[in-house]
Amino acid sequence: MFSKILIANRGEIACRVIKTAQRMGIATVAVYSDADARAPFVQMADEAVHIGPPPANESYLLADKIIAACKQTGAEAVHPGYGFLSERASFVEALEKEGIAFIGPPVNAIAAMGDKIESKKLAKEAGVNVVPGFVGEIRDTEHAVEISNDIGYPVMMKASAGGGGKGMRLAYSEKDVREGFEATKREGLNSFGDDRVFIEKFIEDPRHIEIQVLGDKHGTVLYLNERECSIQRRHQKVVEEAPSPFVTPEMRKKMGEQSIALAKAVGYHSAGTIELIVSGADPTGESFYFLEMNTRLQVEHPVTEAITGIDLVEQMIRVAAGEKLEMTQDDVKIDGWAIENRIYAEDPYRGFLPSTGRLVRYSTPVPAWAGDLRGVDGVRVDSGVQEGGEVSIFYDPMIAKLVTWAPTRDEAADLQVAALDRVVLEGLGHNVDFLSALMQHPRFRAGELTTGFIAEEYPDGFEGAEALGDMRRAVAAFVAGAEFTERARAGRISERLNGAPAPGSDWTVKLDGEQYAVTLGDGGGTVDGQWIAGTWDWQPGMRLSSATADGETYGVQLQRDGAWWDLITRGRQYRGMAVPARLTEHLGHMIEKVPPDTSKMLLCPMPGLLVKLHVGEGDAVEAGQPLATVEAMKMENILRAEKAGTISTINAEEGETLVVDAVILELE
Repeated sequence: MFSKILIANRGEIACRVIKTAQRMGIATVAVYSDADARAPFVQMADEAVHIGPPPANESYLLADKIIAACKQTGAEAVHPGYGFLSERASFVEALEKEGIAFIGPPVNAIAAMGDKIESKKLAKEAGVNVVPGFVGEIRDTEHAVEISNDIGYPVMMKASAGGGGKGMRLAYSEKDVREGFEATKREGLNSFGDDRVFIEKFIEDPRHIEIQVLGDKHGTVLYLNERECSIQRRHQKVVEEAPSPFVTPEMRKKMGEQSIALAKAVGYHSAGTIELIVSGADPTGESFYFLEMNTRLQVEHPVTEAITGIDLVEQMIRVAAGEKLEMTQDDVKIDGWAIENRIYAEDPYRGFLPSTGRLVRYSTPVPAWAGDLRGVDGVRVDSGVQEGGEVSIFYDPMIAKLVTWAPTRDEAADLQVAALDRVVLEGLGHNVDFLSALMQHPRFRAGELTTGFIAEEYPDGFEGAEALGDMRRAVAAFVAGAEFTERARAGRISERLNGAPAPGSDWTVKLDGEQYAVTLGDGGGTVDGQWIAGTWDWQPGMRLSSATADGETYGVQLQRDGAWWDLITRGRQYRGMAVPARLTEHLGHMIEKVPPDTSKMLLCPMPGLLVKLHVGEGDAVEAGQPLATVEAMKMENILRAEKAGTISTINAEEGETLVVDAVILELE
């Protein structure tokens, strides 16, 4: 067994590897860029080596700097995590030349499966179902159009070396191919150094199912059940669960056996994942097809760990050290249900645009990395940031992974909702409310999932989880209770000679344009004449509190903003005001602040690089026409005209780094 390993990665995955290594008694070395000098993974490791400036291509992607750090510290092996150098065959070859072990699969397997074009050929030869498409070099846009027309729309254009949702475009027409092919090539080149693209048929009602495989160097390969990863946005996974609510035992066996066949065909060992696309329109479950093999640890590996009890990082380390797997296929069980939500620095209220900045306030329902594979009481938080830290433009915007485990799927989802209520994040936009809405959505609860779930259920964007009448009444009571508590406290410290008048029990609450009559009493109160039994532990100065209302328990986040209260619970943000009932008639005289009209401006929706301006001053444009392309978090975002007009002024230049809401151009 190794005595010291180096983690060639950053963030939460670096923390994850360090945690298991420490439990195994193995010393750890972290490598870090300037941007990560104070990051938690650097603090967790036994040693840390600085490797360069923030851009990944000047630090984390430089194999020679990783190898130099190994030599400097005496690290005997490298765990690559995911992303960066984890699937780069040349990196593994360079390590082997220096006598440094790679905690991952053999170089030939990485090379074979890393090329999505070649991997499909190998999968077909191994007897694995593959998606219909064109496997070969695509010369240019015209060739891409010709291929797409032959396959039949819709088609998916993918960068051959892509992953993580980058370098992918869905095309429903020839126009989409012409518009997206070059962008797909650029994203592939910028993110992976490879601009080759392949095109395949897009499966209708697709479900994304993946099989976790684990093999040793002695010929044993097992499958550790499946994960359902169908809920995605821009082809990037948002929610993952194990097992899948769609997969039957018969399907699981067929998928698992095909996955093992492919792994053995390339001499695979270590942890890896076979990604499959499954047609939800086929009730037999027979229509599943090979997408790709990820020759590394997956972001969503914790859900597999939770239901199997197998520490995948530990197994990877043991396999790399030459040990045999101590389990057989019959030892792999399914115990309960696990769900993982990815908490991202992206704002669902602004079209899921990336958000960067400092984490002014950050706390989670249980401490990060506390507990075992199932966390604490079924709640596990894998996080690579801390309060006061910064989410920068240089890396993936993931803040944390929230994993819950319970005996049943509904219980695991309920635990997610309760845990998400208690995630406090301030300083940047985040998707916590959206994740809570997903967990409560009737279609999610029914297990009716496809990769189009988010686009289908939120076609006009996200405005918060649905709030029914009972929920709104409870929130109105919370607002009145907060106002009463704060006024009572103010009265106690006012130092008036005759004391301060106690606040009354009757209130009028204005909440998101609606008005409620609230009367507070012992053990609850009435809202519009309806009694709500409940309690609340909130006191002035608290950001997070617990509340009950008619038997339901809520995590409530509350903050004062002038005369108003901003309240968050169950995936929705509310803005309310409470005034004594005797002053109700004055509510109608309060002036509402009207936001400025920016409808004639194209504003940069996120911090990023202006890659291309598609128009010039004086150009006439139509609604939907591309105006500018902004790159942020390694993804290109096309900004389109919301209505017809003429470009009057260009305010930015190509190559310029823009802040959020910077005016790119103006229309008339």
